[in-house]
Amino acid sequence: MVEPLASPPGDRPPLPEPTTDQGSAARQLLGMKGAKSGETSIWKIRLQLMKPITWIPLIWGVVCGAASSGQFHWSLEQVMISAACMLLSGPLLTGYTQTLNDFYDRDIDAINEPYRPIPSGAISIPQVIGQIWLLLGLGVALAYTLDRWAGHSFPTITGLALGGALLSYIYSAPPLKLKQNGWLGNYALGASYIALPWWAGHALFGDLNSTLVVLTLFYSLAGLGIAIVNDFKSVEGDRQMGLKSLPVMFGIGSAAWICVLMIDIFQGAIAAYLIAIHQNLYAVILILLIIPQITLQDMYFLRDPLANDVTYQARAQPFLVLGMLVAGLAFGHGLLAT
Repeated sequence: MVEPLASPPGDRPPLPEPTTDQGSAARQLLGMKGAKSGETSIWKIRLQLMKPITWIPLIWGVVCGAASSGQFHWSLEQVMISAACMLLSGPLLTGYTQTLNDFYDRDIDAINEPYRPIPSGAISIPQVIGQIWLLLGLGVALAYTLDRWAGHSFPTITGLALGGALLSYIYSAPPLKLKQNGWLGNYALGASYIALPWWAGHALFGDLNSTLVVLTLFYSLAGLGIAIVNDFKSVEGDRQMGLKSLPVMFGIGSAAWICVLMIDIFQGAIAAYLIAIHQNLYAVILILLIIPQITLQDMYFLRDPLANDVTYQARAQPFLVLGMLVAGLAFGHGLLAT
């Protein structure tokens, strides 16, 4: 095991006692809030830095993009190519993003989550930097391979990979560090989780067009609301480090309402657009998927966002991501089919 990073006494709160609880160990490996187990395997520590729990929306975004292209077919070749694009969007580039974010957030994590790999000293800084560059290099190489398969005259997917990598950097790193601004940072995060993988999946099988780009960027405003949910777990550290997250700027209660309104209103606006392009069945299905999200917001999140943020996300987000697929199918079935 790597020696802990040197720091003057009192700079960090004492680390929680490691536990062998299996549930905690699983949360630790997935990169979830509330983990406390002391992991010693360097490969598990590297995986923990990549936060596998965060890959799921990006992988799903590729599915939505393939659906919106109107040209995906259930052949072995297209399924394998889709899986490669999911590997690009999830483990490689999201893993890069999460590792980069942990690198630049190590001081904040020392306050909020001192058991994370970097502040706990479980992995050295050179090892973390090496992981960042490896994941980025593999991601760009795979993106270029996908462009070659798709026959793109312009390397669209490679451009998306490089653009996403740059966005991840300016989100986490000074001097811009977009995450210091609650609105810009959360929208950048929402667009990264919804629009970017959607565009990659769409470009793999069809041609990106301005209508799809605008609609998915609009849909990303609902993703901004989801990103705000993640700010509640680190509100104390954000306040101490001067980060202007929405819970810090507006208070817990007001930020919770901003969060749920963003999630609901912009999904509803997409449903209204589907009605406008005569995709009424898809619009009704999307509305039916918004209703349980509103119910769960009232049952859990609005009552106590600090205690129930993880529970709310686990129960409500499946309805949101199913709604994304419904919208993707509607786009591919309607005006956006190419």
